[in-house]
Amino acid sequence: MAEQKKQEQDLNQLRSVRREKLADLQANGKDPFKIVKYDVTHHSQEVKDHFEELEGKTITVAGRMMSKRVMGKASFCHVQDKEGTIQSYVARDSLGEDPYKDFKKLDVGDIVGIKGEVFKTKTGEISIHASEVTLLSKSLQVLPEKFHGLTNTDLRYRQRYVDLIMNPEVKDTFIKRSKILSAIRRYLGDQGFMEVETPMLVSNAGGAAARPFETHFNALDEDLKLRISLELYLKRLIVGGLEKVYEIGRVFRNEGLDTRHNPEFTLMELYQAYTDYHGMMDLTENLYRYVAQEVLGTTTITYNGIEMDLGKPFERITMLDAVKKYSGVDFNEIHTLEEARAVAKEHHIEYEERHKKGDILNLFFEEYVEEHLIQPTFVMDHPIEISPLTKKKPENPEYVERFEFFMNGWEMANAYSELNDPIDQRERFKAQEEQLAQGDEEANTTDEDFLNALEIGMPPTGGIGFGIDRMCMLLTDSAAIRDVLLFPTMKSLDK
Repeated sequence: MAEQKKQEQDLNQLRSVRREKLADLQANGKDPFKIVKYDVTHHSQEVKDHFEELEGKTITVAGRMMSKRVMGKASFCHVQDKEGTIQSYVARDSLGEDPYKDFKKLDVGDIVGIKGEVFKTKTGEISIHASEVTLLSKSLQVLPEKFHGLTNTDLRYRQRYVDLIMNPEVKDTFIKRSKILSAIRRYLGDQGFMEVETPMLVSNAGGAAARPFETHFNALDEDLKLRISLELYLKRLIVGGLEKVYEIGRVFRNEGLDTRHNPEFTLMELYQAYTDYHGMMDLTENLYRYVAQEVLGTTTITYNGIEMDLGKPFERITMLDAVKKYSGVDFNEIHTLEEARAVAKEHHIEYEERHKKGDILNLFFEEYVEEHLIQPTFVMDHPIEISPLTKKKPENPEYVERFEFFMNGWEMANAYSELNDPIDQRERFKAQEEQLAQGDEEANTTDEDFLNALEIGMPPTGGIGFGIDRMCMLLTDSAAIRDVLLFPTMKSLDK
């Protein structure tokens, strides 16, 4: 405790010195915060990549000073920009006596502009021989100690700006995330899909099994919800004749936090007229392969030491067969709810009174199957009870044309042959309302405008929702969803 107190006192002293330096600069007409722009000609990696053509030429770079070594009349510093770091050699004779004194007063963390000639030091490091150093912003805080970095996980998420400065691998993860999103958009654009935007504030939050966040709109004196899904609005656009639409956007679910769940997360949903869930399987395989190849340069990825092959055809298995394979229970031979409850008790599967046979099949799937689905796998043909927006299988109406895509034991995507029968859809909504009345807070409620759209007429359609954050986790080998969200939801420090 005494050591911690001393460290805090030392930090306060360092912060105090920095504020004094700023006051001194301002008193001498050198206020860095009055500088409005700085002309940058090159970035660090660009200088290294094109050294032969830039050697001996005068350039300017700008960034955060990450180290400074003063050695009498000559010094070295490293400046970090968006591409990495580059060394600068700062000599009194090149800079001038007063500017060199100013340089010596700079602190690690200050943002500087450096003008000078590109050269290589005796040790072979590509550097800039500074002729001018300009203080562009004074850092009044102290960065974490270089060799220990920013290792406190909670602090890393709360102060992502410091995390990005101190941990290059974190910056790399978010650069990859941006490239993943760009690759998705490129692929879908080439397939003729149109990117659209739909409302976040809705009166009826449907399209998924989740509790919504609720808010109040003062101007209309109406309660609204934050969307939990993109589905029902995108389907309206299919009714409107757009045929191939997708949206990448934030959705909000009032649920717990863990390594794979954040209350706001990025979902992509797409809908394609005149296809079915088999078409969505083909699209998923091709999309995942394309994105991995574009961003990582390979279709073989490694997550937490486990290799997954996106190059091979993805496995396709029905939920019934998967449960039989991993639990030994064949639900084809279970015909009544009583039989399903009996086999659940036998296998210590806890169910609720409201659960029907299909719900119990799904509980078996979650308990026995999910953890085994490491390689890319489509689990097809779910029970109707858990799929209120999906077409029934014509040959077996207890099941629907739906699949969930799994990798690493995680659900990565969820797809349907979309229900386009408005009469059947109304009955499904009614069943959901009954579930709601029995205490299922995640059940859907009837959406009259959506039913009206279906009555106008929706073509046969395939639809899918992708968890973009989980996709980013897998492709960047990130342990938790918070590692791929720049600003994850955190508990307030004053709670």
